[in-house]
This record gives sequence, structure tokens and C-alpha cells, in this order.
Amino acid sequence: MNVSHASVHPVEDPPAAATEVINPPRVRMDDMEGMPGTLLGLALRFFQFLFAAASLSVMATTSDFPSVTAFCYLVAATGLQSLWSLTLAMVDVYAIMVKRSLQNRRLVSLFAIGDGVTSTLTFAAACASAGITVLIDNDLNSCGQNHCVQFETSTALAFISWFAALPSFLFNFWSLASR
Repeated sequence: MNVSHASVHPVEDPPAAATEVINPPRVRMDDMEGMPGTLLGLALRFFQFLFAAASLSVMATTSDFPSVTAFCYLVAATGLQSLWSLTLAMVDVYAIMVKRSLQNRRLVSLFAIGDGVTSTLTFAAACASAGITVLIDNDLNSCGQNHCVQFETSTALAFISWFAALPSFLFNFWSLASR
């Protein structure tokens, strides 16, 4: 039986420096700015809280917001958004003070799910309230007996809160997806 045998040819190893240059070690950026536990992440949480609390305050000071379901929904959504953002801002302050990374998989998934839920609720409530304010102002022309300026201000503040919440969700989701 004729079987071919493998022949071994010694190959010289390339120098170690050349290997490192060609294939540099992969570096994972665990604490990218905007992630939980960073200064930009804390700033985003602060602005989320600030605008959600302002939207809640403006809407709650009107006397006739309970008569419209969309406005009640806005109050509930911005209340939840402000509580969530304040809680995570306190967690961010703690993490920054003790120089702790918040890149635990379970923690990041909790942040991503919470940010996704609260930002979706805030956006939906702001859209619903915007529709009602357009109806009251443009279609019914009954701004004289309503608090249109407060309704519009509260709706605009809710949208700004959502614009601050969206990057937090995207950063957390990106961090979760890249693991």
C-alpha cells in the first residue's frame, strides 16, 4: 500500500515585536462616556430628572388636567421617569465617588430594560398630550377656557426629557449587546 507521509518542515517563529504590531491585543472600553457610572451618564440622568419633574410639576399645577386621560398618562409617565432617573443618578453618584464600574451584566440589563420602558412611556405620553393640545388649540379653538400654555409647556418638557433618556437607553443597550 502506497501511503504518503507528511513531511515536517521547520518554520522559524517571527519575532515577538512583529507579532504584536500585526495583531495588537484587543482592548475593551468598559467605561465609555455616557454609560452608567460616568460623568456624562450622571449628566444625562440629571437632565432626565430635571425635565421630567418640571413637566410633572407644570401639568400637575393645572386644575383641569384630570379630565383628559392623555394628560393623566403624562403625569404618570413623567412621575415614573423622574423617580427612575433620580434613583439611577444616585447610583451614578455613588459609583463615581467610590470609583466603581457599573458594567455587571445583570446591572446593565436592568438599566437597559428600565431605560427602555421609561423612555417609551414618556415618549408615548408626550405624543398623546401633544395630540390633545393640538386638538384643543387648533381644532376646537378653546384655549380661552383651558390652560393651553401649561399643557404645551408640559408636553415640550416631556419631549426634552425623552431626548435625554434616549441616549441612556442606547448606551446601555449597546453595552449589553456588545458582551
